[in-house]
Amino acid sequence: MRGESRTVSRDLEVAAIPYGEKIPLKAGSTVFLTQSLGGSFTVMTDMGYMVRIEGKDADAIGEQVAAAPSTEDMAGRSVQDLAWDQLKTCFDPEIPVNIVDLGLVYQCDVSELPEGGGSKVDVRFTLTAPGCGMGDYLREDVKSKLLAIPGVKEVDAQVVFDPQWNQAMMSDAARLQLGMM
Repeated sequence: MRGESRTVSRDLEVAAIPYGEKIPLKAGSTVFLTQSLGGSFTVMTDMGYMVRIEGKDADAIGEQVAAAPSTEDMAGRSVQDLAWDQLKTCFDPEIPVNIVDLGLVYQCDVSELPEGGGSKVDVRFTLTAPGCGMGDYLREDVKSKLLAIPGVKEVDAQVVFDPQWNQAMMSDAARLQLGMM
């Protein structure tokens, strides 16, 4: 799949990596798939731009929209555990490791809403570089995936820069996957 060329079937608005700026991607353009993780796609355009295509636009490059977790996947598990599992489906568009194993998630707390009837999830995470323009995209990815958990009614996802991220925060699995061990 990596490096596989695709023809875009309809006009899209995509995010330029690493700046996060929205740019158009025209129908008929050729793109080369570099990463397909967590329901979004990183591609290189025929003009040399690296861009992120959101999962909702998967069909435009011949892919399937990722399914939300099934009831069976969630049976007998706490909202806290499900939240961490969902965070592991969020990926930096340039790095093929989820944000949990990268050490970017500093906090994931679940609380019951005061009025009852559901939970709120508070997440604090950082970026690999303070100037990365993909923070808003990752925040929206985190929010949408956590809101897919039955019973989660609110999500507060914030990008923070204290403490500043460094490679020592990565799990051993992430280091191994990236060839750093």
